[in-house]
Amino acid sequence: MDALSWGAIFGRMFMQLMPVWISLVVLFVFSMRYKRKLGLYGKLFDSMIGMIGLAIVMFWVFTGFFAGATDMIITHDPLSQFSGMKNKVPGTAMSSAGDGEYPFFLLGGDHLARDVFSRVMAGSTIVILIAPLATLFAFLVGITLGLPAGYYGGKLDLVLSFLANLILAFPVILLFYLLVTPEIRLTGMPQYMAVVLFAFPLIFAAVMINSRYYVAPQTRNILMVAILGSLGWLYVSLINAPGSKITLFDTIDLFDVDGGLLTVFVSVVFVNSPTVYRIVRGLAMDIKTRDYVAAAQTRGEGPWYIMLWEILPNARGPLIVDFCLRIGYTTILLGTLGFFGLGLEPESPNWGATINEGRKLLSVYPHPALPPSFALLSLVLGLNLLADGLREESLKD
Repeated sequence: MDALSWGAIFGRMFMQLMPVWISLVVLFVFSMRYKRKLGLYGKLFDSMIGMIGLAIVMFWVFTGFFAGATDMIITHDPLSQFSGMKNKVPGTAMSSAGDGEYPFFLLGGDHLARDVFSRVMAGSTIVILIAPLATLFAFLVGITLGLPAGYYGGKLDLVLSFLANLILAFPVILLFYLLVTPEIRLTGMPQYMAVVLFAFPLIFAAVMINSRYYVAPQTRNILMVAILGSLGWLYVSLINAPGSKITLFDTIDLFDVDGGLLTVFVSVVFVNSPTVYRIVRGLAMDIKTRDYVAAAQTRGEGPWYIMLWEILPNARGPLIVDFCLRIGYTTILLGTLGFFGLGLEPESPNWGATINEGRKLLSVYPHPALPPSFALLSLVLGLNLLADGLREESLKD
């Protein structure tokens, strides 16, 4: 069987990604139809930059979903080695393809005879799983600590700001290297950090429910049991990683989290939280002087109600923009860690590791390193464009 031309390669990749294209079309049609009812998200469709950024980001989100949840877009097992496919160029036909097996390596083979196309698609799953969720956890930590620090000030602000500045005094990448080294993992520190950091969503949810429904105790208690019970179960499952020194909850563990994945996740949350804290603190210090905050104080509203239901909603614009940018920074950091073989397993098809493996033969075989590089570049570019679109539209409010 002859090798494919570049036109045939792109055509086959387009068809292989058909579920992603269909999902994008459905998303954009639905969003355009109801954009006036979708708040700030709907306003993105009045910005060309925002739409382009959203399309790029959602392309990788859908790609990661379909690559991780189904075998619809991956042509081969990203970890398997195939005889005779070492460093083969894009479009090379497999000489021993079995029944039902995809007959081509669309983007060629790497130095271990693995399919580059499948590894890039599978690598997107790792990025969209870690980067947004870790950034969300960092925001919950930063918001929970930053709001009271900015609202109350005084000694609380002094202590929390000192701790945040202490963490920020370390160069980010060196702090990452320190947290994900095998020696640190063996001490069990990532699990202990997870116990503390992953408790903040529970604290945030509890305070939010109590501040909103404190005048309706029955409703508050029902919501507390339902929401905190579900979050608590997820919390226990997250901190109870395989090989963890925390083994009290094995009987109710919902799922197992890979030790390397947990370490990277905790590291991202720990490193990003102080920066989010400083942003939230500054916004709280500014917004607490507004008239509507004074009106809420006059009505007798409690401090946490004012922080969560008066100050936080009015700080959403800058926070949403920073959230998108921070996912981009996290994506770059994940790629950097993977490039140096830190955190995730060495055979993991993450983009950083794939780039590092391919760059060793870049002058002879450029095809293994270029696709993951363009994937990383395009996702970060899309997040930056999305943040620009959100900033543009939020300023119009």
